[in-house]
Amino acid sequence: MDAKKEIEQLSKELEHHNYRYYVMDSPEIQDYEYDRMLRRLEDLEKEYPQYASPVSPTKRVGGMALSQFEKVTHAVPLESLQDVFSVEELKDFCDGIDTQKPVYTVEPKVDGLSVALEYIDGVFTRGATRGDGRVGEDVTENLKTIRSIPMRVENAPSRLIVRGEVFMPRKVFDRLNEARELDGKPLFANPRNAAAGSLRQLDPKIAAERGLDILVFNLQLAEGMQFSSHSETLDYLREKKFKVIPYALCSEFSEISREIERIDATRYELQYDIDGAVVKINDLSERERLGSTAKFPRWAAAYKYPPEIKQTVVQDIVVQVGRTGILTPKAVVAPVHLAGTTVTNATLHNQDIISQKDIRIGDTVSIRKAGEIIPEILDVDFSKRPAGTVPFHLPDTCPVCGAPVRRDEDGAAYRCTGAECPAQLLRNLTHFVSREAMDIDGLGSAVLEKLVNAGLLHTAADLYKLTVEDLTPIMVKDADKVSKSAQNLVSAIEESKSRDLSRLLNAFGIRQVGEKAARSIAVTFRTLDRIASASIEDLTAISDIGEITAQNIVDWFSMEQSRDLIEKLRDCGVNFDCEIAPPDTKFQGLTFVLTGALSLFTREEASEKIVQLGGKVSGSVSKKTSFVVAGENAGSKLKKANELGIPVLTEEEFMEKMQS
Repeated sequence: MDAKKEIEQLSKELEHHNYRYYVMDSPEIQDYEYDRMLRRLEDLEKEYPQYASPVSPTKRVGGMALSQFEKVTHAVPLESLQDVFSVEELKDFCDGIDTQKPVYTVEPKVDGLSVALEYIDGVFTRGATRGDGRVGEDVTENLKTIRSIPMRVENAPSRLIVRGEVFMPRKVFDRLNEARELDGKPLFANPRNAAAGSLRQLDPKIAAERGLDILVFNLQLAEGMQFSSHSETLDYLREKKFKVIPYALCSEFSEISREIERIDATRYELQYDIDGAVVKINDLSERERLGSTAKFPRWAAAYKYPPEIKQTVVQDIVVQVGRTGILTPKAVVAPVHLAGTTVTNATLHNQDIISQKDIRIGDTVSIRKAGEIIPEILDVDFSKRPAGTVPFHLPDTCPVCGAPVRRDEDGAAYRCTGAECPAQLLRNLTHFVSREAMDIDGLGSAVLEKLVNAGLLHTAADLYKLTVEDLTPIMVKDADKVSKSAQNLVSAIEESKSRDLSRLLNAFGIRQVGEKAARSIAVTFRTLDRIASASIEDLTAISDIGEITAQNIVDWFSMEQSRDLIEKLRDCGVNFDCEIAPPDTKFQGLTFVLTGALSLFTREEASEKIVQLGGKVSGSVSKKTSFVVAGENAGSKLKKANELGIPVLTEEEFMEKMQS
């Protein structure tokens, strides 16, 4: 088979298996076989790029990052719906529709992000967010990463536009938040926010990692085709291998009411969040006759399910220490059935919320699920407060390791400062081995978690005691690969002992000490012992180290857990010295302005050199400017420099000044 035909055949087969797996939930082949086919297609497309399709299955892993989203005017407006909040309001809406013997569709209202998908001659060409309904944003590359969206539609009209709701499945949402917690990133409040944030990532590779899905719920445009009903269009889209919203046909209001109750009763069994049910006239000609108001179509309404709120009693308040060291108070409540599950705990967020609502052990409280996910306390029924209750305050020391607890200077969080706190162990280890820190190749969070669970790691220093025998049960099951993988990992760990002091300092995870600050501190003090004995005044003498950062550093090195970790690392032979040459600061205190066309280097290269030598680069000339570097066709900046008497350098003179 020639390359072109094999590429076409593989693409067709892979799209078929995407459909079976992501839409039908009925895979026909193993993941290994799918991955092998995809790898073969990737290799062929690299070798024969002229045959690669813009909608190839290989594009689903994310293309090039974008600088911004382009605006898209929708060919057919993506209207919003009128909300109703009670059965009575919904009945009034239905009774107000001027039509004979109407038939309705009732569908779940997915709580996600609405998009339009456009196909030209059966090929997915563009996808856009709803925006204001008339103008949205082009998110085509991100939508390509959603594997339930067909890239090609067989026997499609010349132009086809469908509307769907992008969502994040609940299981994916839980995994994403677990990973974000491990990385010390803010958690998403609910799957809808997570889906919206993922779809609007400028880097499609990030969107591809988020596991988004879609349910199509409307046919916007199908040139040259005629349909009589909405249900007919949904059935047509399902035949075309779209993942389509389930629906029920109802001709009486009692049937509508029962279907809404049925959806509500089963909503927590779905893989996606819903916030209501949508009721629509099924007949398309009737829809056209009824038309729309300035805001909504007259033929549809969204019934919004009210959040379920119940009372329960706070039996205890316990404090958990998260992977980032943040102390999180949690209310233990008398069991109550809420939103499909039995709730026994509720988040209290932080001390500020507890104090504001005055929540105490023994209180009767109103509770609901925020975003239908996390149980939270709304308020206290003070009329039922028992005598003798006392206000609750978070502890001053970590309940896990006993280290001091400090409030974040930039927020409401209280955080354990312990370098060896068991609650933070996995997160601390993940940061310690990361690329910007000790850069231990092959030691990801999954392997670290297995090592922690096996009792092999209690501090970062334990990494340097691992043996091939320790690692063998943790690695892959193939006997030949085990020995090699384990040996490679031991070698990578051993190699990391020689990393520069700046990397080790970053690896400690001290608050506000990242790569840049760690490098500046290491270059200045040269050894870890000197940093450990530095005062706040010593540290703030470094240009980019402020008082808060300096205080964080002094506090960290003063703690017993930190000193213990340092001595363990010393015993393991980890490098404590800075090998980076001290910076050349000949431009310290000088400000440069670049103007005109430079020929010996780009403006970015010149700016980088100035910064490396301790100087600053400005975009405008003022009395504070030290030098203007002028290339060809220099304009107003050169003129202003002459007026102010600012020294002007040619490129050659600038080069000489750098090298002098």
